[in-house]
Amino acid sequence: MTIISSSPFSRPTPIALAVAGMLLSCAALANDDQPAPVSVVEVLGSADRGYAEKTTFSVMKTDTLLRDSPQSVTVITRRLMDDQAMQSIADAIRYVPGIVTAQGEGNRDAAVFRGNSSTGDFFIDGMRDDVQYYRDFYNIESLEAIKGANAMIFGRGGSGGVINRVSKQARWVPVADVNLSVGSYGHKRAAVDVGGTVNPDMAVRVNAMAERSDSYRGGVTLERKGINPTMSLRAGRNTRISLGYEHFRDDRIADRGVPSFNGRPFDSDVSTFFGNAELSPTGVRVDAFSAYVEHDAGNGFMLRNRTRVAKYDKYYQNVYANSAVNTTTGRLAVGAYLDTTERNNLFNQTDLSYALATGSITHKIAAGVELGRQETDNARRTGAFAAPASVLASNPIYTGGVSFPTATTSNYSEAKVASVYLQDQIIFSPQWQAVAGLRYDRFSVDFSNRLATSNGQFAVTDTPVSPRFGLIYKPVEAMSVYASYSRAYLPRAGDQLTSLTASNRAFDPEKFDNVELGVKWDVTPLLAASAAVYQLDRSNVVVPGAVAGTSILVDGQRSRGVELDLTGRVTQALSVMGGYAYQDAVLTADQSATVRSGAKLAMVPKHTFSLWSRYDFSAPLAAALGVVYRDSLYTSTSNTVMLPSFTRVDGAVFYRLSKQYRLQLNVENLFDKKYWASAHNDNNIMPGAPRSVKLSLFASF
Repeated sequence: MTIISSSPFSRPTPIALAVAGMLLSCAALANDDQPAPVSVVEVLGSADRGYAEKTTFSVMKTDTLLRDSPQSVTVITRRLMDDQAMQSIADAIRYVPGIVTAQGEGNRDAAVFRGNSSTGDFFIDGMRDDVQYYRDFYNIESLEAIKGANAMIFGRGGSGGVINRVSKQARWVPVADVNLSVGSYGHKRAAVDVGGTVNPDMAVRVNAMAERSDSYRGGVTLERKGINPTMSLRAGRNTRISLGYEHFRDDRIADRGVPSFNGRPFDSDVSTFFGNAELSPTGVRVDAFSAYVEHDAGNGFMLRNRTRVAKYDKYYQNVYANSAVNTTTGRLAVGAYLDTTERNNLFNQTDLSYALATGSITHKIAAGVELGRQETDNARRTGAFAAPASVLASNPIYTGGVSFPTATTSNYSEAKVASVYLQDQIIFSPQWQAVAGLRYDRFSVDFSNRLATSNGQFAVTDTPVSPRFGLIYKPVEAMSVYASYSRAYLPRAGDQLTSLTASNRAFDPEKFDNVELGVKWDVTPLLAASAAVYQLDRSNVVVPGAVAGTSILVDGQRSRGVELDLTGRVTQALSVMGGYAYQDAVLTADQSATVRSGAKLAMVPKHTFSLWSRYDFSAPLAAALGVVYRDSLYTSTSNTVMLPSFTRVDGAVFYRLSKQYRLQLNVENLFDKKYWASAHNDNNIMPGAPRSVKLSLFASF
């Protein structure tokens, strides 16, 4: 409801064999982890669970086994992050089936969830973290990729999935870790994680990081810093309070890659920058305070309240390739703009869970309220060129002057959120369970277009209702078979609350309906396998056009797919993490003479496969090998520019010098494969990194 005021798989054999190997590993192998009482807070470290995670709170708003959650979920643990030397969302997505990283114009995380592109479906500890920037993992315990429509739990958006980072918290066990790394292209990074008990009722922890690196891309640099102190308090026998503050800053060059030529990426050296790197700075400052209160009221009642107050200051300026290379002249156009965003977020969530039995039936009821307010101030200025705004593809550095005198947009918006939800997890018998939930959101935006001469101020209020249903059958305790349905909405203000205009404000929110069937199997206590088949329908759709900065509206799109996931320890020595995804994502209605029903969606490969395997030869020595395959894909709904398929191989060697020290050598793109990693549109295409090496020293005291 809206209220208005004023390609065929080119090489199936290796992938088929690899997937078959995963399944055979499971076949060959043929406790419920309870949360610690609030009065004895002790979180087990990543090393205790390796690559496998058993439970999650984020998916159901209750502490629930992953195998009893009726949707596809991939968890990246801290151990896996360390083993792969992950430092970004893009690093994590590489091994998550059903999600592909997009370029994000070289200034932000961008993910494509089951065919649906988003820069706003990012959360930390279940709280919205939706400004466009690159996130870091220095203070993160694990990452949860929760796929399918997720509005019942996460509110607006969550259309094809969400990524939730679980942060490190102070706990009553000592930690004193230091990580130093150096590597290719001037990489230098240091991170510390220290903390422990102050007294029986207080624990503290500090995570901090500093990094400075160059890049395989000419003129591209990165500098980032972060610090995140946290404190945990026992306020009585059954109450725990956690407080945290993070200051994070990231400064880098916005790199939008290379243009296209004859339907393919322009073939140049991977280091060649198109546009002007010196005139393409981007940066973000994040200051965020969080408070979490958990109270065990007894008799099955658990009350949780979380508050997040965050201030974001983001800017980016870029001079970039803005057209394909002309086949006759060999020239391409360049574009430029300066964009600034200031956002203040205030969110508060209260969740109540209650377990009770009615005869032979057990209920786990979750109810909650979310209140939020977001202020966004956004402006964009178009670049004015002192010389002709084009360059030769053979010499693509623009050397003329650029100024930014013209404001093309200048908007201020205030968004208010009030939500309530109710969910019941019902256990009928040891074999049968069900989940039923409903969420009501009231999402209102007061929008002001400072440049409009008329109709510049208006308000939009959306009141969607988001249902969720699931049925779970457990033939044995370690296995579940499920069917689920969920719906999500995305208000017309979009991910970033800056896209309202007088011409589009009357549109209803986009709607997403996800139907999913799946199987989850804890093959052993340390190895989990899952398979899911889904269909995700999207209506009232805004999709990127073939030209940068444009959007088109279509009647609908449909994504169908299969996801396989294997995570954990196969034997005492062998740990694996991998998955396979098949995706078929298309438009379901004609948009124009060139964008037709049946067109493939942008950045959606038909087949992807990944498998990371670590083998411990002895107590001090281990090695790992990773393989990533991605099928060919289109860069936009124009379906005129295609990125070819690729296979990339990574490796690592681990050696423990002593109880306190260990060395780790990671080699990415081991065979120096030239490939195309991501795209933003038909003419912003990012080449993958050549072979690169990173040497890390981990010290624990």
